[in-house]
Amino acid sequence: MSTFEQIQKDMYVAMKAGEKEKSGTLRTTLAKLKDKRIEKREDLSESEEIKVLRTLVKQRKESVEMFEKGGRKELASAEKAEIKILNNYLPQMMPEDEIRNIVKTVAEEVGATSMADMGKIMPEVMKRGKGLIDGKTAQQFVSELFG
Repeated sequence: MSTFEQIQKDMYVAMKAGEKEKSGTLRTTLAKLKDKRIEKREDLSESEEIKVLRTLVKQRKESVEMFEKGGRKELASAEKAEIKILNNYLPQMMPEDEIRNIVKTVAEEVGATSMADMGKIMPEVMKRGKGLIDGKTAQQFVSELFG
């Protein structure tokens, strides 16, 4: 069963169970996936579906930051709830200690000495992470290493 089919099935279950927030989030997600499918004019691969989901999670995280800065706690918590729902359909991200080790290893391999070498480090870190590394987290570890 593809991610799309799983989301669709879960949306119907949530609708029947009266879970408005979950069904609304999944409905929006399905709409984005369908838009992407129409844009591409063929079915999406599993990795393309995951990419769309990651984009949605990233947008929600940015919204949480904005709402918290603006003192809108109720809107921030609604976005956090949506992130939790979407994360159920994403592969587990790599643990932070593994990301930290990859950053250190790559930094040593490319001979990085300062923050100016971020451009050498990040592409290799992301390649080794095979989509399971959050870019912001990796950048944070590079900053810690040379900051």
